[in-house]
Amino acid sequence: MTVQALRKASASFDSARRDAAHFIDGGFTQGTTGKFWENRTPLDNSVIGRVPEGGKAEIDAACRAAKAALSGPWGKMTVGERTDILAKVAEGINARLEEFLAAECLDTGKPSSLARHLDIPRGAANFKMFADTVKGVSTETFILPTPDGKGALNYGLRRPKGVIAVISPWNLPLLLMTWKVGPALACGNTVVVKPSEETPLTATLRGEVMNEAGVPKGVYNVVHGLGPNSAGEFLTQHPLVNGITFTGETRTGEAIMRQAALGIRQVSFELGGKNPALVFADADLDKAVEGTMRSCFSNCGQVCLGTERVYVERPIFDAFVARLKAGAESLKLGRPEDPATNLGPLISQEHRRKVLSYYRKAADEGATIVTGGGVPEMPGDLANGAWIQPTIWTGLPDTSPIVNEEIFGACCHIRPFDTEEEAVRLANATPYGLAASVWTENLSRGHRVAAQMEVGLCWVNSWFLRDLRTAFGGAKQSGIGREGGLHSLEFYTELTNVCVKL
Repeated sequence: MTVQALRKASASFDSARRDAAHFIDGGFTQGTTGKFWENRTPLDNSVIGRVPEGGKAEIDAACRAAKAALSGPWGKMTVGERTDILAKVAEGINARLEEFLAAECLDTGKPSSLARHLDIPRGAANFKMFADTVKGVSTETFILPTPDGKGALNYGLRRPKGVIAVISPWNLPLLLMTWKVGPALACGNTVVVKPSEETPLTATLRGEVMNEAGVPKGVYNVVHGLGPNSAGEFLTQHPLVNGITFTGETRTGEAIMRQAALGIRQVSFELGGKNPALVFADADLDKAVEGTMRSCFSNCGQVCLGTERVYVERPIFDAFVARLKAGAESLKLGRPEDPATNLGPLISQEHRRKVLSYYRKAADEGATIVTGGGVPEMPGDLANGAWIQPTIWTGLPDTSPIVNEEIFGACCHIRPFDTEEEAVRLANATPYGLAASVWTENLSRGHRVAAQMEVGLCWVNSWFLRDLRTAFGGAKQSGIGREGGLHSLEFYTELTNVCVKL
């Protein structure tokens, strides 16, 4: 499937949807602002179509539609009726896999093999999994003794929080949006989604699926736009919004949190990270190299859970660096449809400029460039895309920006350590706390080190192995709150205790 073939596959969008229309109250619209921007594919920087920029009017219309839907048919449905519809949404995504795949690959440039086996099926599974979770949820019950001896019964009731603002990122646009929309709708809320301006297509296409599945008007709304003084800011400020969930940069999270303080709206944030991997001398080197290859370079390093700091015990340091270098140099950059392609471009020219600024900074600071460090030569029209070389550095001090700031590209810095205590100290020496990986065949050490990691997720001898029922989120500046399974209910519902005197 070439870029042209991808466009042909996405031709089932009508012109409005190919141009990423807003989806408000069950219908597509170009809005009233008259402002648009070009949606360009990072594969070759060519224009896919136009995206309308939503303003206050579009956000207000979406929020009002979402609020009205809470007291309409959606709000009157039983849990079973609501979850049956969400199961149809999952089926609808899977039934239109090729269209979602085309849209995702055009927007992001990622290999279709990755999107086909991760992004699209996981995006569908999020609706089914959270629907199943909500059907089986229980609340606590207590009998309270009273002075008259008759007692009182306390029981909990969960109700929807209301209108949820969903602000989602560009690195896994379908998967991470459904990770929020799935539980929000399963709990009976309505949503107004502001996708990343870089990846508008799958959010638009999902409007069709919602209608086909029988989701009532106003339950799922999409308004495209930018952040400050645009749809993103207007959404977080809107008085009808009851909760805000966001995945993205920590600085943006801080700005949203200030807006959420108006009206005391709750927030759920998954923010930045500078995730470590600790590789001990007793690790299975084959497993550790393979896992670290994925954690450093998957999705061109644009994974919030990815590894940018690698700490390797000194006896195996040289061997590990050599093998990771060979692995990085074996990666195949190319078109999404090529089955040999396992590394796509960065999301945009702008993001490439940011990543390349760190590449230059590393060279200026005297880093040993093990491999990469620049821009690859790409054939034909791909030369215009947002490509970078997968890059490995060693030799930088712990104070370097390369070691401390989130780059979000296909790169990592590797540093040796000598003791377990030193490894733990280095791993935790960051304001972030999203994820970590520990590689060791000593099970006692694996448990011991994992318990000391100041993160929301820690893998031992694996990476990106996710049970969707478990808690997901970050510590420190990497986020607020947890989502996944029953944990999502803490954000997407309000719990009321009912006390009945007997």
